[in-house]
Amino acid sequence: MTTETAPRPLTERLEPYIAIIGPMVMILAILIFMGVAEPARYFRTSNMNLILLDAALYMPMAMAMTFVITQRGIDLSIGSIAALSGIMMAFLIKQYGFSVYVAVPIAIMLGATMGLINGLVITRLNVPDLIGTLAMDLVYRGFALVLAKGLVLARFPDFLTDMGRGRIPGFVPIPVLIGIATMIAGYFLLTRTYFGRYTVAIGSSPEAAELTGISVNRHKVFAYVLCGACAALAGVMLTGKLNAIQATSAPYFNLHVIAAVVVGGTSLFGGRASMLGSFAGVLLLSMMINALVTLRIEFFWQSVASGVVIVSAVALYAWMQKKDRDGAGSWMASLQTPDGQKMLRFSAAIIGVLIALLAIGGLTAVDPTPSG
Repeated sequence: MTTETAPRPLTERLEPYIAIIGPMVMILAILIFMGVAEPARYFRTSNMNLILLDAALYMPMAMAMTFVITQRGIDLSIGSIAALSGIMMAFLIKQYGFSVYVAVPIAIMLGATMGLINGLVITRLNVPDLIGTLAMDLVYRGFALVLAKGLVLARFPDFLTDMGRGRIPGFVPIPVLIGIATMIAGYFLLTRTYFGRYTVAIGSSPEAAELTGISVNRHKVFAYVLCGACAALAGVMLTGKLNAIQATSAPYFNLHVIAAVVVGGTSLFGGRASMLGSFAGVLLLSMMINALVTLRIEFFWQSVASGVVIVSAVALYAWMQKKDRDGAGSWMASLQTPDGQKMLRFSAAIIGVLIALLAIGGLTAVDPTPSG
């Protein structure tokens, strides 16, 4: 006698995909809003190309940062690693006559070495990830400033500019292909290899992972090496995109990448990762910033809006993890709890704040006037 199991409700079937559904819903909301507010300017081909080029720059770092954050780490030094790697590559090409085909791999290996140093500072010296990478950020930025001495290095070979802004005729831009390739590689590492499984296990419980035979410290070092190499790749792409590099380049890479990864569903508390979510988070932030620029909202309001999105995303996923620990069941059922009601009220307040920011920014925006 066979017994038929009742089909699961839609809300339960959607539960594993909530990390990707969240940013996709926000992307859809931006598209709808801009379709009403500025359809002609926002949806033109050149602007879509700008969004893709901006997102592609952050994809390699977001892929690597997903592993670092999943294992309860953080890397605040990726902006300085990108700048220092770009400076070193530029000097090798401009001052010492190195081929670009040699200088680019050296820059990426230099980034991996800086990631190795970060990992050793954290695991060997027992410095907390936040403090260790923040200190090393100052060190790497200082080296970049010393080396560059205020110079802006510019005009590089076509191979490098193609990595930053080139396009295969009749196809997508080359940096977009590079970014998507790194995200696909990251998805494979996370879901199909021991490296990804160990990352999630360490983030869930480092003590339990150690007891099962996982070398937690060694695995952490590997994750930081990957993060350093990807930051250096981003520095190479940034140099090609601008066809120039200086010591103060990439000042906000760390905040932008961490925001994209967290908005995409990877938990700052470890143990929860979504590579597809990180990809969607990168697209979301690039689309949001581009939308604010299209609406002629000042840079300061863009920073405020980005901060509000980060806070709301962290609060949402913190609530989701608490729901899992408390055994509240599906997320629809948990919304009926007191904590769920608080989250709904908080979400409504966040939406109201964002709308108010857009309104204030739009009212205070000044249309550019031609000079002369």
